[in-house]
Amino acid sequence: MDTSEFLKFMDEVQILDLTQDLSIHTPPWPTYMPLGIQYFKRLAGAHMGKGAGGQIITTSNHVGTHMDGEIHFFPAGRPIGKVPLVEWLGQGVVVDISKDVGHYDLYSPELITSKIEVKEGDILIINTGYHRFGWDQPEADEMAYFVRHPGPSPEFHTWALDMKLQWIGVDCGSADHPMNTIIAEWHPKDFARAEAKMKEKYGKTWEELFPQEEFYQVMHLKLFKKKLVHAECIGGDIDKCGTQRLWIGAFPLKGIEMESSMCRIIAMLPPA
Repeated sequence: MDTSEFLKFMDEVQILDLTQDLSIHTPPWPTYMPLGIQYFKRLAGAHMGKGAGGQIITTSNHVGTHMDGEIHFFPAGRPIGKVPLVEWLGQGVVVDISKDVGHYDLYSPELITSKIEVKEGDILIINTGYHRFGWDQPEADEMAYFVRHPGPSPEFHTWALDMKLQWIGVDCGSADHPMNTIIAEWHPKDFARAEAKMKEKYGKTWEELFPQEEFYQVMHLKLFKKKLVHAECIGGDIDKCGTQRLWIGAFPLKGIEMESSMCRIIAMLPPA
C-alpha cells in the first residue's frame, strides 16, 4: 500500500470514542478532588486580561475516563509522560459481558475468552455494562458505578500477567472489585451484600475467596510494578463496539511528573 492508498483508507476508517463526558458534574473516584473550572479572563476582559477566553482548571487525575499510571501505586515506576506513545496504541479486543454480570459479581478469564480470542500482548477493554450508571446517563447511579460494580475473579490478575496484556480498560469505577478496595470499609452494608452473594454462589466468605493481604487493590498493587496498568471509567461509544477485535488508542497527557492522567480513548474499525 503506497502513501496515497494509506491516506485514503485512513480517511474512511470508523472511529469510536470510548471516553466519558468530562464536566464539573463528573464524579471523581470517592474522596478524590473533582474537576473545577474557572474563567480568569473573557473576551471583554476580566481579572487583568482581555481579548480571549482563558480558564484555570483544578482537578485530581482520577476524574472521568483516565489512565492509572505506574507511580499511582509503585513509586519506582514510570510516570505517565515517560511511557512511550506506542505502548498506548495497538491491537486489542473489546469484550461485552454486560449480560453476564450484575452487582458485586466476578468476571473470570474464562468468561472473557468464551466470548473472543484474547492474544498475548493485546489491549483488553471490558464492557461490564456499568457505564450505563455513569453520571451523564439516564440510569445514573453513583453507588452502582463506584460501589457495586463487578470485578475480577481471584485468578484474573495472574492471567493478565501471563498474557502480557498491554493495558486493561474497564467501563466502571475501578479495575479492582470495589470490595477489594477501601470502599469495603466505607460501605459495610454493601460489603455484607457482596459477601452474601459470594457465599451463595461460591460457598465461601469474602476473606476465603480474597485474602486481603494478597488481594487488596491487587489489580493496582501487583500489576503496576509489572508495567501493566489500566484505564477506568471508559464510556462513550463502547456499546457500539460489541465484542470484537479492533485497533485501540489511549492518549494520556505527556506529564513527566504525573502519576495518572485523564485521557481520550478511541477504537478504530475498517471503513464501513
